[in-house]
Amino acid sequence: MKAFLAAFDALPLGTFNGASHGRRYVITRQDFAAGGAQKLVAEELGGSDYISLNVYRLASGARLKPCEMPKEKVVRFVLGLQITT
Repeated sequence: MKAFLAAFDALPLGTFNGASHGRRYVITRQDFAAGGAQKLVAEELGGSDYISLNVYRLASGARLKPCEMPKEKVVRFVLGLQITT
């Protein structure tokens, strides 16, 4: 989880382009509740892949909640994500 959170936190807020595992995406990262809740949505450019996740920063630690997809898919996506122009 540490590697995931470090990679997630390094991503910029707002909308940007990126690539993960050979696929290109348009990604939006947003903070809510003064950073206590964070959302990332990515749509594959020219394809049908879709990534959606929430991270909740709780006193007991961060919680990753993917939206209707396996946790492994969103972790792999974020760890492989590189920002492109």
